[in-house]
Amino acid sequence: MLLRAFRSLMPKEERFIDQFVAQARHIVAAAQALEAVMDAPPEERAQRVAALKRVEKDADRIAKEAGRDLHRAFITPFDRSDILALINALDDAIDLMDEVPRHATLYGVEQVDAPMRAFVALIHQQANVLVELMPLLGAIARNAERIGQLCHQLSELEDQADEILRGALKSLIAERPDMIAFLGRRELYEKLEAVTDRCDDVGDLVAGITLDQV
Repeated sequence: MLLRAFRSLMPKEERFIDQFVAQARHIVAAAQALEAVMDAPPEERAQRVAALKRVEKDADRIAKEAGRDLHRAFITPFDRSDILALINALDDAIDLMDEVPRHATLYGVEQVDAPMRAFVALIHQQANVLVELMPLLGAIARNAERIGQLCHQLSELEDQADEILRGALKSLIAERPDMIAFLGRRELYEKLEAVTDRCDDVGDLVAGITLDQV
């Protein structure tokens, strides 16, 4: 209790909130760039993949900057381990999206199917939730109710992604494609579903932080 009172009187390093917001916006940009890759004709695909890579590189720069700032900060908005976990979860979501086109090329997956598009639609929704959620961390006690609602939305969207994955794998097995095609599509489904997992991880972290702060 005394430590919490002391921390409330000290100036905090608020730039972490700005970095979380920036990373959430990069998740939106990465989802848009990935969708553009999926929609691109073959002659434009390399250009669209390069655009996605630029988003990933910019997000990686922010993550590294946040890590350095965390190392140097005297007072932080909340626990250092939670800040680091948030940085990593947000960055991982973008990294996973960046990996999707490379794995599609590796396995020769040319066709974008309905489950892949459904995953990207859910990622878009989660990204929009994160864009609203991250600024609320600047005043957790005041925003606790809305934070709880948004974290619940992230979890519900991740549940939908789990359902899509189960259905996609069931259909894939029923198709009996050759082994390379099977492995390629399965891996793409799982990577896209993992993005929704990481976004949900952010919600779980924020929910825990809120419980600690309120």
